[in-house]
Amino acid sequence: MTAGTEPDDAVHSCIRVRGASVHNLKGIDVDIPRDAFVVVTGVSGSGKSSLAFGTIYAEAQLRYLESVAPYARRLIEQAGAPEVDSITGLPPAVALRQTRATPGSRSSVGTVTTLSNALRMLYSRAGSYPPGAARLDSDGFSRNTAAGACPTCHGLGQVHDVTEASLVPDPDLSIRDGAVAAWPGAWLGKSYRDILRTLGHDIDRPWRELPQADRDWILFTDDQPVVTVEPIREAHRIQRPYQGTFSSAKRYVLHTLSESRSGTARRRALQYVVTSTCTTCDGTGLRAEARSVTVAGRTLPDLASLPVTDLIDVLGSADGSDVAVAIVPDIRARVDVMVRLGLGYLSIDRPTPTLSAGELQRLRLATALRSQLFGVVYVLDEPSAGLHPDDTESLLVVLDELRRSGNSLIVVEHDLEVMRHADWLVDVGPGAGTDGGHLVHSGPVPQLADVPDSRTRPYLIDPDPPPAREPRPTADWLGLRGVTRHNLKGLDVDVLLAVFTALTGVSGSGKTTLIDVLGEALRDHLGQTRALDPDEIDDDTAVASADRGYAAATGTDAIQRVVQVDQRPIGRTPRSNLATYTGLFDRVRTLFAGQPAAKARGYSVGRFSFNVKGGRCENCEGAGYVAVELLFLPSTYSPCPVCHGRRYNQDTLSITYRDASIADVLDLTVDEATDFFGDQPSIERALVTLQDIGLGYLTLGQPATELSGGEAQRIKLATELQRRRRGHTVYVLDEPTTGLHPADVEQLRAQLDALVEGGNTVVVAEHDLSVIAAADHVIDLGPGGGADGGTVVAAGTPAQVAGSTASRTARYLARWRQR
Repeated sequence: MTAGTEPDDAVHSCIRVRGASVHNLKGIDVDIPRDAFVVVTGVSGSGKSSLAFGTIYAEAQLRYLESVAPYARRLIEQAGAPEVDSITGLPPAVALRQTRATPGSRSSVGTVTTLSNALRMLYSRAGSYPPGAARLDSDGFSRNTAAGACPTCHGLGQVHDVTEASLVPDPDLSIRDGAVAAWPGAWLGKSYRDILRTLGHDIDRPWRELPQADRDWILFTDDQPVVTVEPIREAHRIQRPYQGTFSSAKRYVLHTLSESRSGTARRRALQYVVTSTCTTCDGTGLRAEARSVTVAGRTLPDLASLPVTDLIDVLGSADGSDVAVAIVPDIRARVDVMVRLGLGYLSIDRPTPTLSAGELQRLRLATALRSQLFGVVYVLDEPSAGLHPDDTESLLVVLDELRRSGNSLIVVEHDLEVMRHADWLVDVGPGAGTDGGHLVHSGPVPQLADVPDSRTRPYLIDPDPPPAREPRPTADWLGLRGVTRHNLKGLDVDVLLAVFTALTGVSGSGKTTLIDVLGEALRDHLGQTRALDPDEIDDDTAVASADRGYAAATGTDAIQRVVQVDQRPIGRTPRSNLATYTGLFDRVRTLFAGQPAAKARGYSVGRFSFNVKGGRCENCEGAGYVAVELLFLPSTYSPCPVCHGRRYNQDTLSITYRDASIADVLDLTVDEATDFFGDQPSIERALVTLQDIGLGYLTLGQPATELSGGEAQRIKLATELQRRRRGHTVYVLDEPTTGLHPADVEQLRAQLDALVEGGNTVVVAEHDLSVIAAADHVIDLGPGGGADGGTVVAAGTPAQVAGSTASRTARYLARWRQR
């Protein structure tokens, strides 16, 4: 062996990373053992994901892509080349991220796990066909193919239509006064009314008094007459005729739903649509030929609607043909993994957009376990997210199997039990943002006890016992009666007011459903509606909006406001960021517009928006980057050559506040900006709120597309906390600790406690035991998930729930309280 070299087995037994500088990583060097269970941890924003995904996985993918034909690379979502000096000993890698399903109802649990393929093959080859029926191939049992889809609903299982009542909600109004509510507002709606007047229709007569034939033509005709319109306008405006094309209300609504890319326009059009189950296929989306074939006496839609835990029992009675003998064991093995990952309550036909990010990642993990790959590095992003402690134990068993199959696991995690289970712990930090990016520890878990700088050590190694506290007393409560949605069947529940309530239960027990119904009940009481993100609009929205979900709500008179904070993104494009969402940027732009140089040039507040012409760089239209088209390769993005990524033109950048331009301010972290704007109370107050909730490491211009679901939820909460405090508000949160290090959880919990101290009510669906143990009241749902859940198995103080014999949360809560 040459001097200065290492044995070959030492080189190949670990992944050696040198000079990793992705994002905030400070050129770190780290050796990570292969064929081991490795957890990478650190506070939020410390750089752990930059190491695991941005460096190790990105490098593995880059090497793989070098072997792929250039044209094929266009079809692969690429992570980009990492900023690292070298990585050796790196095998192929598979990444399982916390990404949500894309909108659309055709992707399902069955398609993600490939269980749908196995069932279709089973029905095709081993199904019982009616006498004389032709045998179908597997495509004939798919609602996503022309061979299998119902010809009426095209496989969706639902049909959309409009009626006179849906298009004209108030028949006492005249056409001029807006009787045809489905028509657009502003100029186009007025044009339709002017065309009707030109055609001789009485637009001032109440709708209900018009002849039925006229009403039907106005609402449902397919004709599009072109008419010369003589508009009636105010005397001072120009009277100019124009050619107007008429569109019936039905034609306009259906065209908007099928063609418009505007989420706002589609959301408005859905208000006037009646959605119903397709009567041709009974909502299954399949042709009659496919629905006539049975296995074990059941059709494919029957089996697909069952929880997968029940699926195996049914298939056990399938005939013993060679095909069934070959396929059923594979289905059983796939389902077994799902059950052990806490997903046994899901059905095969469950659409993936209705799954949480954690559920979707665990489905992919189940598929990976059945792939029988070995020698691979699996990089996982918080697989315990959204998991009850009982489900986490099952998850660890599955991960151990993946490792014993000859693979390496690199798991980004905050869960303490997952960390304790690891063979090796990599702690990145010690802080977040610019205070992070250093290698704090890399070694066996017990050795972390010798690392005083670690923010993880106080929670993982010999943690302090939880502080004793008495639950707050309360005399008022909100009662929900007859909650019926998903697996909640006529549930009655009481939520105490002016206290901190934790809603617990295993995955799929009904927590998120109850949280949603609670928020809707409070908004109904206050006459509010929740604004939908445009990407939430799909074919099922109309059905969901009509589902009230509860029979009655009592005790709502004491509530003046409801704030529901979830993990949906704060924006879908890089133009939305932390500063714009919180309203902080409005105050910053006002400050810049008030500078003497800006006043002298006549610059308004709008000048300092990168979304508005005038102040932005027009070459990139304020985006800061431009697309570069490459022949046979995916499009890539590079900094704008004109503004060099700064989004504004030079005239705008020449205006400064304390020697910093508006672009410089967007590059500041929240922590840096707090010091920078220390003399601006309104700006500083908003920044301190973001710091208090653990977001000091984010930059003000951090694009919404780069934020995790947990970060998005905390930004929404911080936006609410900036407002003037007032009591009698109910804050409803769905797992706010997702993606949070225990140190960050402690910080968040202090903010939620402050809300309660101000006379408000906080209700959180939660798995984190530190949050549950600190609550005033606990409502535990279960006992299981899916059909086995949906009931209140225990309710009371944390001590009372910890002593329950019916609750699966009890033993973990009792163990936590006795630390």
